Amino acid sequence: MPFGQLVIGPPGSGKTTYCLAMEEFLRKLGRNVAVVNLDPANDSLPYKAAVDISELIRVEDVMAKLKLGPNGALMYCMEFLATNIEWLRCRLAEMKDAYLLFDCPGQVELYTHHSAVRNVVTALQRWDYGLVSVHLVDSHYCSDPGKFIAVLLTSLSTMLQIELPHLNILSKVDLIQQYGKLAFGLDFYTEILDLSYLLDTLHDDPFYRRYKKLNEAISGVVQDFSLVSFATLNVQDKESMASVLKLVDKAGGFVFKGSETGYSDMASLMSCATGTDFDFLRDSAAREKYVEEPMSGNVQQDLTS
Repeated sequence: MPFGQLVIGPPGSGKTTYCLAMEEFLRKLGRNVAVVNLDPANDSLPYKAAVDISELIRVEDVMAKLKLGPNGALMYCMEFLATNIEWLRCRLAEMKDAYLLFDCPGQVELYTHHSAVRNVVTALQRWDYGLVSVHLVDSHYCSDPGKFIAVLLTSLSTMLQIELPHLNILSKVDLIQQYGKLAFGLDFYTEILDLSYLLDTLHDDPFYRRYKKLNEAISGVVQDFSLVSFATLNVQDKESMASVLKLVDKAGGFVFKGSETGYSDMASLMSCATGTDFDFLRDSAAREKYVEEPMSGNVQQDLTS
């Protein structure tokens, strides 16, 4: 069974940078890895793509021929790929035993409610590819409670739509406080603790106060499903990359493949498979390096009691 990662997320979240860094990281670990570019609008690739959708269709050509805007052209390209899925099957067949990184477009609706990407995923599953959906979100959204609630809803919708083993990642965690200090500790945002505290911080903003009931409803949906959580990532930090890779290997079952996975001894294999690395400990390095923790107060005491 071939294994791989479906790298998705909104524009600017660092998908292509992640694919480049993960490719280099995996090669140093001795894995046979290949990157598949499925973004027809990405014409400046920092890596060498083993398969490039631009060989099949390009956004610029669709815009010129069909007189569509960039978003409409991108949707058309993904629908065209799903219709001509045999092209992808033939190209992937040339890379036997390679661990695949699929660099996907950044249009959010492709993963929340449009069927094109889901149809491509269904075909890959039918061909017995063991994929993990790696959903990148820019970590600076944590500093804006309203935007973070929207991120939670987008992440949940993506998980339900794509229907793959799934890992949400707060990317660029080294820049997490670039746009302001966090209202709570980092573990509040990675483990999605009681969102009522986050809603309380919106009452001071006149804009968000107008949408109080909407934000409460969205938060209720997220907590009722209880599916969303986040790992953290800094692609320049090898420990962070290794932590994310371990989570991906566990989610997709790659950990059980054999000695070439890096989990050759039973102790390390079972440690990864059973998840003995607790979330609090897993994110401790990111907290220490990148986050100035807020002063302890009543809210922090309530969360830890």
